[in-house]
Amino acid sequence: MSVLNPRLGALVALAVAGGLALSGCAGSAAPETSGTADAGSGSSESFPVTFEHIYGETTIEETPERIATWGWGATDAVLALGIVPVAMASSEYGGGDNLITPWVEEAIADLGGEEPVLLDNSSFELSVEELLATDPDVLIASYSGLTQEEYDAVTGAGIPVVAPEEALWSTPWRDVITDTGKALGLSSEAEELVAGLEAQVADAAAAHPEFEGTSIAYAADDVDTFYLYLPADPRVEILEDLGFVTAESVTALDTGESTFYTTVSSENLDQIDAEVIFTQVDTEAALDTFLTSDRTQLIPGVAAGAVGAIVGEENVAAISPTALTLPWILSDIVDQLATATAVAQG
Repeated sequence: MSVLNPRLGALVALAVAGGLALSGCAGSAAPETSGTADAGSGSSESFPVTFEHIYGETTIEETPERIATWGWGATDAVLALGIVPVAMASSEYGGGDNLITPWVEEAIADLGGEEPVLLDNSSFELSVEELLATDPDVLIASYSGLTQEEYDAVTGAGIPVVAPEEALWSTPWRDVITDTGKALGLSSEAEELVAGLEAQVADAAAAHPEFEGTSIAYAADDVDTFYLYLPADPRVEILEDLGFVTAESVTALDTGESTFYTTVSSENLDQIDAEVIFTQVDTEAALDTFLTSDRTQLIPGVAAGAVGAIVGEENVAAISPTALTLPWILSDIVDQLATATAVAQG
């Protein structure tokens, strides 16, 4: 996978490498809501609802019963709100043999009901024909690479679409949840869900006051290209929520090539002056390469050993925060950051 294609978005960019040691796969339960909602259980008084997004405006006239999702995070939000979607994107990265991530698989099993139709996501292009065959009442794609052409085709078939707010792959994770709740008539439940997730992050931050104000850079090394993730990326947002600050050098090196990442040439790696480096890798071998290569050793934080990393496809996929991934991976992220910060602060 390559991060160069913006349609791959923040999730697909997870395939690039990085890191330190991993304490193991997190398996925390999904956050609790005030109750389990069935499809169509949203209040009729909530409708119609209107969304403004990059392609214009969408109005959902009545409570949708058959929910389809596309991109990242919307599936998790729908499940966390107690509804099994009729269709969702396949997860080629982190989804194992059945192309479903473990936290989504667990949530579907807990809720019961019919397993969703998997929309082929291997090319990162939405098959409108596949989608329409599932007879959805709405498509929620607020954090996705949905194109204008795809949007027009779905809405042209009479299906309302919740599209990205301001840019592809850039809707904040909290908004993905609240937008989903609004679309389902479950706004108060969605707000309660966000509050519970924020509390988990706040508790982790409070347990590690050493994170506060420590500069950090989220980096990944993909063979011939070195990436830095920017504050607009939800993964970086979580690091900042834990108390870290994105190093000024990260934004100074931003070339403007994407909303959520920038590439850095080898001759500029020594300018990444963050106290802590955070990264992601598919394998332990890739981690060893990140820690020891001549190129990454140019980064002061790597040379000092102040590196935290998440290892393995499932874990790397889970870094991008959703209603289900945050409780699943947060403890591992915190453990890695604590080790790296201890090294940085001597």
